[in-house]
Amino acid sequence: MSPPSLSGKGAGGLGERQSRDLMKIQKKKSVRTEKSPDTGFPIIGMGASAGGLDAFEQFFRNMPHDSGMAFILITHLDPDHPSMMTEILQRITEMPVHEAQDQMAVMPNHVYVIPPNRDMSIFHGILHLSVPENPRGLRMPIDFFLRSLAEEQGERAIGVILSGNGSDGTLGLRAIHGAGGITFVQEPSSARYDGMPVSAIRSGLAAYILPVEKMPEQLMSYKKILRKGKIKSALPAPVIMGEFSKILMLIRSRTGHDFSLYKQNTIRRRIERRMNIHCIQDVSNYVRFIKENPDEITILFKELLINVTHFFRDSKAFAVLKKDILPKLFADKPDHYVFKIWCAGCASGEEAYSIAIIFREYMDESGQDFKVQIYATDMDDDAIKIARSGIYPANITIDVSDERLRHFFMKEELGYRVRKDIREMIVFATHNVIKDPPFNRLDMLSCRNMLIYFEAQLQNRLIPIFHYALKPAGILFLSPSEGIGNLASDLFAPISKKWKFYQAKPSLTSAHRVLVDYGGNMNGKLPEMVKKKTEKPVLAELIQKELLRFYAPSSVLSDENGNILYIYGETGKYLQPAPGQPNMNLFEMAREGLQAELMTAIRTAAMQKKEVICNSLMVKTNGGIHEVNLTVRPLTDSEAYSGLLMVSFADLNPKGKPVRKRRIKPSKRAEELEQELIYTKENLHATIEELQASNEELKSTNEELQSTNEELQSTNEEIETSKEELQSVNEELVTVNSELQSKIEQLAGMQNDMKNLLDSMNIGTIFLDNHLFIKRFTREAVKLFRMAATDVGRPLSDIKSEIMNESIIDDAQAVLDSLVPREKEVFTIENNRYMVRILPYRTLDNVIDGVVMTFTDVTERRKIQDEIQAARQYLENIVDTIREPLIVLDADFKVISASRSFYGIFHVTEKETIGNSLFELGSRQWDIPRLRELLETILPKDTSFENMEMAHSRTNRKHKVDSVGDRGCYGSTVRGNIM
Repeated sequence: MSPPSLSGKGAGGLGERQSRDLMKIQKKKSVRTEKSPDTGFPIIGMGASAGGLDAFEQFFRNMPHDSGMAFILITHLDPDHPSMMTEILQRITEMPVHEAQDQMAVMPNHVYVIPPNRDMSIFHGILHLSVPENPRGLRMPIDFFLRSLAEEQGERAIGVILSGNGSDGTLGLRAIHGAGGITFVQEPSSARYDGMPVSAIRSGLAAYILPVEKMPEQLMSYKKILRKGKIKSALPAPVIMGEFSKILMLIRSRTGHDFSLYKQNTIRRRIERRMNIHCIQDVSNYVRFIKENPDEITILFKELLINVTHFFRDSKAFAVLKKDILPKLFADKPDHYVFKIWCAGCASGEEAYSIAIIFREYMDESGQDFKVQIYATDMDDDAIKIARSGIYPANITIDVSDERLRHFFMKEELGYRVRKDIREMIVFATHNVIKDPPFNRLDMLSCRNMLIYFEAQLQNRLIPIFHYALKPAGILFLSPSEGIGNLASDLFAPISKKWKFYQAKPSLTSAHRVLVDYGGNMNGKLPEMVKKKTEKPVLAELIQKELLRFYAPSSVLSDENGNILYIYGETGKYLQPAPGQPNMNLFEMAREGLQAELMTAIRTAAMQKKEVICNSLMVKTNGGIHEVNLTVRPLTDSEAYSGLLMVSFADLNPKGKPVRKRRIKPSKRAEELEQELIYTKENLHATIEELQASNEELKSTNEELQSTNEELQSTNEEIETSKEELQSVNEELVTVNSELQSKIEQLAGMQNDMKNLLDSMNIGTIFLDNHLFIKRFTREAVKLFRMAATDVGRPLSDIKSEIMNESIIDDAQAVLDSLVPREKEVFTIENNRYMVRILPYRTLDNVIDGVVMTFTDVTERRKIQDEIQAARQYLENIVDTIREPLIVLDADFKVISASRSFYGIFHVTEKETIGNSLFELGSRQWDIPRLRELLETILPKDTSFENMEMAHSRTNRKHKVDSVGDRGCYGSTVRGNIM
């Protein structure tokens, strides 16, 4: 079982640096940190980089505007360039598209776009913006938001990864997957840039891999299933639980792993998630589905493992480990001590590597150097393969500091690789902590965020096993959401209750539990067996001591340079301290007759890695000369002691008596040999000194080379950082370029529309700048000014005009100075009439940027108006010749015209008559109800009347009124006949 990364720990899953922003938000709202409220609608987190604009457009073209979901778009934007994505996407969808603002509430059927140079998170349905701390190339805004979305929404979280370079978004999908949410990834072949989709797919976190245009349909289907809630079935609850048991049996039959003691809520949620993905609502139908599709069992098995983790999870806990726990763990440890650590449920290895890095940092800072052996195990083969490779995506920068990246990782094309010295500290293996025997004699055991997924019965079974695996005073490291329970208080003593560090107490209870669990039931015979087993080692140890005492030769353990590490037995006959400052070196302490052979034997054994024996060496001691056999044997059984040598001395005289001195008469040859030997010793000593000096020089050179290598490595890391920044800038530029390209296409379309509009209106138009230089013109304007395309940018005054005796340029300058539009009628040389309008040219920002001149041809209109005016004058002359009074009314009974006789007979003037209502003329003598009634029926009914008599008091006469409706006019004609 692998530990998940998200377990309700606030911002703990957001990394050491970026999580601070979300932590601040949570502190402000500490009373609301219990459980995120249900927003009642799905929130979709969508991440993209280069090529993402096209993907967003395709997505929203196919997404209904009333889907009931909220969409939050996170992309890599140029921090110094304003984004046009909001404006561009608003043309695609009917949903309101907003550039996100701090403290903005998320609403359904709305789209929110991250602004440039900001990190964004969500907390209780509110968006929170912060300024990024990381430089370009190290920012992971998609991971940052998706992690907060996983914390916020839990099982309702939905993450979408679209086109883009790099691996941003992969860790965010892992967080959503660990929280039980759903993940979508764009099909790589349909993406303009497949880096981000490929990274997400390789992680095994993609529930759906689809082209962008098909995602909306799948999202709508998933939303319907999500809205219907938990598993539905017509079967009663006990039968449903039986169906769950069938699923677990199928998993055990296929994988060999039993999940019956896992928490049922966790099992249920994971099964529901797979059912939702396949749009299956009835659990019995899902049982039939997995029987027919065995691969689904493997996928469900992976889902239940929850292989979600990251580096330095709960960074404060690792700080406590380094500051408080390791000093106690390292205290009083002998040289060449080997620390043994077990990381149970390591998932993809980040936890194990984090512990290895902490141990390495502590040893470097404290100056202590021990071998550390970490056993990292998990029951997921695929996760172990990832851990063994030691390669992680570039977005681990969220959780790993820059300093640790430089010291413990190497930058590669696919991300970061753990350095060899850290990798060699860890052994990864497949192991089931529930059924496989545990490791033992451990100094520390780390099992974090695994116990929370087990029932209490299984937890109570594992805690004694962990105690058995640890040495007395060994350290148990759990997650903040876990504990050992009250029943294990006799096995462990708490060191840090907050960060869950425990120290093992001496106890035989755990040994009994392990023997019962892994060796069968002992039927109460444990004490006798333990007694028998304890007797055997005592006898064996006694025999071993006696054999070593009488038969083992005196020996010395040294390194290749003769430095003594350990002495066994009596070695005084072979070694003696050299005069001067104490020195524990074999070459310096060897007695006369032994030094040269000892040096040669050690060099040979160290170089050839084989045993060297020197027989019958005459060694001079205080009591005489002893004949000694010398044996030098390299230790090759253990890697921990490679390079060490066992030097043994065996006296050939069993009783240890010295060999009698023989009186030999000195000869000249012997003297020569003695002199030659002295000379040889001096030369050898000089050679040794030269070799030592050369060795020192080589060491110095090696240190310089190491320093140069570190400088080169630092330079290489700087180059890699610059490369990452350039790559990030390139992605941002691609996004900006896509926005600009979309904007250019939009402007080109608008320009084409405007051109066709102006051409279709047959109105000559000239656009001038503030200096009255030509900016553009329409083809109709060429009829008035002899312009060509090359005249753009020239002053209008340089262009010959067809207009007669008019200073258009002066009028344009006056409009530019006063900002008051002008309108006038002009004539051309060909006697055509044009209506000229000159207006200020205003930009969208209300800035005056020149003038616009329009020329409307009114020649035909004026001609028609003149003809109408002439006809009207002709008719008026005819009316004036009629002796009877006559008036013409419009539809509102207002006088349009009247004859001269009307003015004369009724003693009214033209001013009092034209334009006034008939019923208001004079003293309102025309305001007769009968006349009004008759007039109102003329136009609607297309009728007429005549011979209506009326008396006129002013003329003291009676009049007869005739009225005739005219279908061709919009009024009535009234004739008054004097009777």
